[in-house]
Amino acid sequence: MEKEVQVILKEHSLRQTNSRADIVSFFLKHKKAISHSDIESQLGGKYDRVTIYRTLKSFIDKGLIHQVLDDGQSTLYALCSDCTTLEHQHNHIHFKCLKCEETVCLEGVTIPKVQLPEGFEVEDSNFLITGVCRNCT
Repeated sequence: MEKEVQVILKEHSLRQTNSRADIVSFFLKHKKAISHSDIESQLGGKYDRVTIYRTLKSFIDKGLIHQVLDDGQSTLYALCSDCTTLEHQHNHIHFKCLKCEETVCLEGVTIPKVQLPEGFEVEDSNFLITGVCRNCT
């Protein structure tokens, strides 16, 4: 996985650091939306809160991850599939399981186009479906 992490960082024009490599590895292992506090606790205090925050911010800026709408109070982050530094394309739905509370990207399910009234302009859209995932049924 170390080689895959190096490739991902290079493809997104990110300098290789231990914190970046560890956080990308964490995302690759979990394949779900993850909170800042999950990353912090799972990495065992290896990096302070600010380092993790700055790493996540640089990942967003470079199109590596995106923020995920959650029905709770925390912001979640998930790996992007086809984003670039110039543009995030997240025209997909997120699903949160009411039993295990995991949130995942449903890449193949797109957000329907919404016709806004004149004078309104879309900058971002989020769509969250809640229910029970296949692992919990």
